Amino acid sequence: MQQIKDKITQLKMEKNAVILAHYYVPGDVQDIADYIGDSYYLSKIAAEVKEKVIVFCGVYFMGESAKILNPLKTVLMPDLKADCPMAHMASVSDIKKIREKYNDIAVVSYINSTAEIKANSDVCVTSSNALQVIKSLPNQYIYFIPDKNLGSYISKLVPEKTFVFNDGYCHVHAFIKAKDIIEKKEEYPDAKVVAHPECRAEILELADYVGSTSGIINYIVKSDSTDYIVCTETGVFHEIGKKTKGKNLYPATLRQICSNMKMNTIEKVLYALENFDTEVKMDETVIKNALLPLNRMLQLAEVKSNE
Repeated sequence: MQQIKDKITQLKMEKNAVILAHYYVPGDVQDIADYIGDSYYLSKIAAEVKEKVIVFCGVYFMGESAKILNPLKTVLMPDLKADCPMAHMASVSDIKKIREKYNDIAVVSYINSTAEIKANSDVCVTSSNALQVIKSLPNQYIYFIPDKNLGSYISKLVPEKTFVFNDGYCHVHAFIKAKDIIEKKEEYPDAKVVAHPECRAEILELADYVGSTSGIINYIVKSDSTDYIVCTETGVFHEIGKKTKGKNLYPATLRQICSNMKMNTIEKVLYALENFDTEVKMDETVIKNALLPLNRMLQLAEVKSNE
């Protein structure tokens, strides 16, 4: 294993490459990354890195986003088949129908969407910045795609706007049920419940904290509690373990694993850097059109964070 890591380090220097990894990929892949984070952080980093080659350890929409933000750079993925089912749970035809029905509507696409969907949207958001971005929009109506659970959660925080939802979901989060939490609380009565807003409303109502992937990690690291029932992909356990000790983390179910994220391996990272045949390739028109809502997201989120 160390030999593989050493070879990756050598190739990064030779190829002028940088490795980005999401918190949901395996821990050993996180350990070799130059930048680790949630979707919002990684999208910001992807727009700022100076290296000519980006190796994105995540799922395909993340590689697409990196390519959109860096059209002249080479974006490699350890496995091009690592995909996000939710990213495909929205359609351009539905967007067109909604635009025809509502005059004053903003099409807001969660970053967990395909490049084609982004290209037909007004602005992108992540779970970290959705609230601030949507609040800043002048539109009365918001068509939130593709995740209905995140959209519903945000809508309750912005009651002054009218939301139209899409029937999409993340299987990792949506499959967690209230009974799972109740049973875990019986086993660990003092445990705090932390949940990602991609979870069902019934889970969020039982949670002590609701936030993005990075928000959940920071909450657990800074909290004085010892026990936590964690309602998100268990890949976050690795980063939490690196940042703090003495915390007991319990998944709400045994199904909180994204098999697509786990397709990223150290061996595949090495292969990508050696062969350069796992490159993300996209249509130039799609890149141009999708760049606008991505840049708008980064601008609106940055303005808010600087206030």
